[in-house]
Amino acid sequence: MGNVIVVGGGAAGMIAAYAAAGHGHSVVLFEKNEKLGKKLFITGKGRCNVTNVCEKDKLFENIVSNPKFLYSAFGCFDNRQMMDLLEEAGCPLKVERGERVFPVSDHSSNVIAALERLLRRRKVDIRLRTTVDGLYAENGEIGGVLLSGGKRQAADAVVLATGGLSYPSTGSTGDGYRMAQELGHTVKECAPALAPMEITESWCASLQGLSLKNIALTMSCGKKKIWDGFGEMLFTHFGISGPLVLSASSFYGKCKDKDNVVVTLDLKPALSAEQLDRRILRDFEGNPNKQFKNVISGLYPSKLTPVMVSLSGIDGEKKIHEITKQERTRLLEITKGLQMHVSGLRDYAEAIITQGGIRVKEVNPSTMESKCAKGLYFAGEVLDLDAVTGGFNLQIAWSTGYLAGSSIV
Repeated sequence: MGNVIVVGGGAAGMIAAYAAAGHGHSVVLFEKNEKLGKKLFITGKGRCNVTNVCEKDKLFENIVSNPKFLYSAFGCFDNRQMMDLLEEAGCPLKVERGERVFPVSDHSSNVIAALERLLRRRKVDIRLRTTVDGLYAENGEIGGVLLSGGKRQAADAVVLATGGLSYPSTGSTGDGYRMAQELGHTVKECAPALAPMEITESWCASLQGLSLKNIALTMSCGKKKIWDGFGEMLFTHFGISGPLVLSASSFYGKCKDKDNVVVTLDLKPALSAEQLDRRILRDFEGNPNKQFKNVISGLYPSKLTPVMVSLSGIDGEKKIHEITKQERTRLLEITKGLQMHVSGLRDYAEAIITQGGIRVKEVNPSTMESKCAKGLYFAGEVLDLDAVTGGFNLQIAWSTGYLAGSSIV
């Protein structure tokens, strides 16, 4: 059995160290922060959406980049195995809407504590506040790592689990990309993903703080639909955010014409256009002498009503009996198709994950071992892998980390 170094004490690094130690290796885990799991601590607004309990085929459907690369990883260590592992380590879990899995306590710290217990059981040597500056290899074979200050630490195998560029305050500063490139790897261009969207329409900012539930969102580039979903979103001072928007943002990066991306909201997806028209007509017929702005207030949240009045082009003071069929049709259209133009995504400081990373063609999907340097393995966000919201990105970290640690011979 050999000496293994794991670089990065996040989700992927911790599970890789655990798996490697379980195969009899002597494992040292280097983490530059003062504690393990710093990014894990803030995921899911501090609750930590550990994974998603959906069936395996649905796992793949929710992967945005390179799902086929993950066949072996998900086959080796899947969502249910991760749940069993955490519960055995003293972190009971619960399943919520959308099959998302959280700790019963609603505290990410309990997930991190469980992982630390697992590492201690297997006698992993955890070295905090220790920065790895680079890797070194000889004759195409990994030799070890270069610590800050120039000190070399030899190893028979190294797992690089340094994360991406998102949330740089947690230590995700892209170091792993540079280290991999120095050993011959190429890195696919990186971009923020699962990030809030900036919107050009000025009325959007007036809705800051408004949360909409049970709506349908479609994102299009020109005439081509890129993504659609159903759920919840939030208006902000710069545009839109929330689960629906974050998932849609992962597909924004795939758009070739980013100047022509439009988000369309169906505010009443439970009603067909005909049903909604009948509902509006019923409200109108029951209140012929009331002002337009007062009659439609029952259709929308109060904060949204003046915006919808403005966008409809109908004077809010106008009496209902004076409204034409054409005006009513316009109101119907914007209710079923409220459009906003996307000017871009927020940067890495607000992005949950990074899209892009080490090209998966240069990594063996059956082992996570580098094809450029024998004995070098990759796990987690440092790879060109990402998914929508719902626990899928963490499952990528668990599965690739476990497979990398288990594959070291």
